[in-house]
Amino acid sequence: MSQHASNEARVIPLRPVPPAGPPAKEPLWRDLVGDVLRRERLAQERTLKDVADAARISMPYLSEVERGRKEASSEVLAAAAQALGLGLGDLLSLAQRELTRGAPKASFNGLCLAA
Repeated sequence: MSQHASNEARVIPLRPVPPAGPPAKEPLWRDLVGDVLRRERLAQERTLKDVADAARISMPYLSEVERGRKEASSEVLAAAAQALGLGLGDLLSLAQRELTRGAPKASFNGLCLAA
C-alpha cells in the first residue's frame, strides 16, 4: 500500500472574524414590530386613525407603537395585526425576517496545513 501525501490543503476554522468597524447594535424588537405595522398599514393605504379604530386602541398609542416608543402587549399587537388582516404569528414572522435580514454573516479565518 502506497502512502502518498495529498496535494490538497485542509482549512481548519479557528474563530469567526468580527465585522470591520464597531459591532452593529442589535435592533430592538419593538422597533422591528413597529416598522412592520407601519409598512403594512401604508401598503394598504390606510390611515393611523382607521387602523386604530379597527383595533380598538387609541390613535396616539398606535403611533407610539409604530415608532418603537412603546413596548406593546401581545393583546395590543394581536389587535393591530388583526386590524391589518394579519395574524399575530404573521406579524411576528415578518418582524423576525427583518431581524435576520440585517444579521451579519460570520466568516472564518482558517489555518491551512500542507504536507
